[in-house]
Amino acid sequence: MITNYLIQLGQKLKEIQRDEWQPFTWAYEKNRWFTPKNLQFAFEQIIQSLEKKNIEKWLQKYPSLPVNSPKKIGIIMAGNIPAVGWADFLAVLVSGHHLHIKLSTQDEVLIPEIAKILFKIAPELENTIHFDLRLKDCDAYIATGSDNSARYFKEYFGHKPTIIRQNRHSLAIITGKETQQDFEDLSNDIFTYFGLGCRNVCKLYIPENYDLKYFFEGIFIQQEVANHHKYYNNYEYQRAVYLVNMIKHFDNNFILLRENEQLVAPTGVIYYQYYKNSTDLENEIKKWEDKIQVIVSKEGTFRNSLPFGTAQTPSLFDYADNIDTLAFLSNL
Repeated sequence: MITNYLIQLGQKLKEIQRDEWQPFTWAYEKNRWFTPKNLQFAFEQIIQSLEKKNIEKWLQKYPSLPVNSPKKIGIIMAGNIPAVGWADFLAVLVSGHHLHIKLSTQDEVLIPEIAKILFKIAPELENTIHFDLRLKDCDAYIATGSDNSARYFKEYFGHKPTIIRQNRHSLAIITGKETQQDFEDLSNDIFTYFGLGCRNVCKLYIPENYDLKYFFEGIFIQQEVANHHKYYNNYEYQRAVYLVNMIKHFDNNFILLRENEQLVAPTGVIYYQYYKNSTDLENEIKKWEDKIQVIVSKEGTFRNSLPFGTAQTPSLFDYADNIDTLAFLSNL
């Protein structure tokens, strides 16, 4: 039954006139990182997740769902990109458990407004989906946040079954065989949501003696990010720091490239690191295996990687931190 409701929800969302839907305006007014372009992109991913074929394929692996004895599941959602908690919302809903959601103050609009549309399709679900200011007395918890938040979550919720996600980041493998189109595709993995998501590429591994001008030429299609004041303020701040401290870097007026062995680059910066050969590359990446969300490469040829341009379009099977949320919910 819930599957039918979700398919109907997807149809309703398809009928919405994006340019006229008021919640997009409300979300942007609350959080200027949530531009109309980024909100619509996130919205399209939600609609895609509600396609009949996608839901049915996803649920085939979990014949025990929905559960016979629903439990209260507390979900603490992040707010770095629009509706980032949608995958957890959907997973708990199809599992048959009851949702108790603590929204981020940065992302309070999109999911509740979609829930209102769902309630019109299935009014009985209002008794199973709750948006709470505080979460207490739940039977299990799913929490997403920073590394610091994760320590708090473990201390506060550790006595209950939990999925606690920490900071993860994504990287790209460059071989030197990439085309202009490859880099244009990669630019979407970097700049969608201004690089604020865990699936955004913030580090490049490049072969020794590689000329970065090809990368710069390929990503120039994203130059419009410089028109966004929040993003540009971050970019300008990092540029000033590098100039004052005489830190070597490359600059194309909207993104900075700096050679650095660390994985996590600040907003407005991409780190890069040279590798000698495939063995060297594998060893370097292995250092970060607990911190990597996604690896992208040309046509997805690198082991366990996705093709350029697909990092921000995960399927229902692409669980955050590689933790199977539905398996967790099935076994409560």
